[in-house]
Amino acid sequence: MKVYVHEKGIVLAGKAWEVKRKLKEYSRDHMLVQDWVTSVSNTQPVRKSCGKAASFAKI
Repeated sequence: MKVYVHEKGIVLAGKAWEVKRKLKEYSRDHMLVQDWVTSVSNTQPVRKSCGKAASFAKI
């Protein structure tokens, strides 16, 4: 399961059951995905590489 965090969104990569489980886990803390994106982008610095946002977290 991989979670890619960008300035404007989040990409979840994994098997369907892993993605569903991760969404359920994060739904305990955040009502909307937009709330999750906002909280992550405010707390985690985004590294810039070649003009693109390149923040990566492997879970």
